[in-house]
Amino acid sequence: MAENNVKSAVREHYASVARGESGCCGPAATTGGCCGATPAPIQLSRAIGYSDQELAAVPEGANLGLGCGNPLAFAALKAGDVVVDLGSGAGFDCFLAAQRVGPAGRVIGVDMTHEMLEKARGNAARDGVANVEFRLGEIENLPVADSTADMVISNCVINLSTDKPRVFREALRVLKPGGRLMVSDLVLARPLPASVARSVAAYAGCIAGAMLRDDYLKAIGAAGFAGVQVLSEATYPIGSSSPDATELAILNDPAISREDVLAAAEAVVSVKVTAVRP
Repeated sequence: MAENNVKSAVREHYASVARGESGCCGPAATTGGCCGATPAPIQLSRAIGYSDQELAAVPEGANLGLGCGNPLAFAALKAGDVVVDLGSGAGFDCFLAAQRVGPAGRVIGVDMTHEMLEKARGNAARDGVANVEFRLGEIENLPVADSTADMVISNCVINLSTDKPRVFREALRVLKPGGRLMVSDLVLARPLPASVARSVAAYAGCIAGAMLRDDYLKAIGAAGFAGVQVLSEATYPIGSSSPDATELAILNDPAISREDVLAAAEAVVSVKVTAVRP
């Protein structure tokens, strides 16, 4: 897949999520919320590690159920810290981080999708969250100055990049010496079937763009990070009884056999990874 085609597909997919046209269950239900038996964002987020207290603490509309883990679960943020969120979406993790760093701290969310930024900024304004800002940009070219952040976080977004080594170099650049990287992401335990790897829907859904687990960790180290560590690892179900929009697109793609879907499901792994800028 050409890089420009991938970026356009990813941008449009997440723009449609921000507009409420798709998301955890494809086209929005006429009565609001998620359709059919597909779990709502709050259920999805609870399943990947967010507490009920965290889910209740963010502005309405900030949680779109898009992550694959809770990057703040092991973050140990302190009052006054500066946090940069790569691919901040509607601001869910940014708002949680803002509460932890307090008025003396600051959170910068970066996203390449105008619709997501509009939604995130509206959420912040409506709830009066003053220590968060959202900037337009790509995670390969962060609109953030050198040595700004105490922590860089990301939730199921780096796998969408077509140049992941550059993302990790950018994360290192914006961190202060001693600053930490803390990400939840999808990686591969083994290569995907070719039919899934070619699927644009699978790429937009964080699957086809995922790197092999060992290559992902090596790329972080090669960027200059030290202490690269996998904090937790879990399977990531594809083709479950309640598939989301992307999974449905994969399941319904005539070019992808049921056998390939099952093979992909066995290959995809959700991980939480940390590292330190020396």
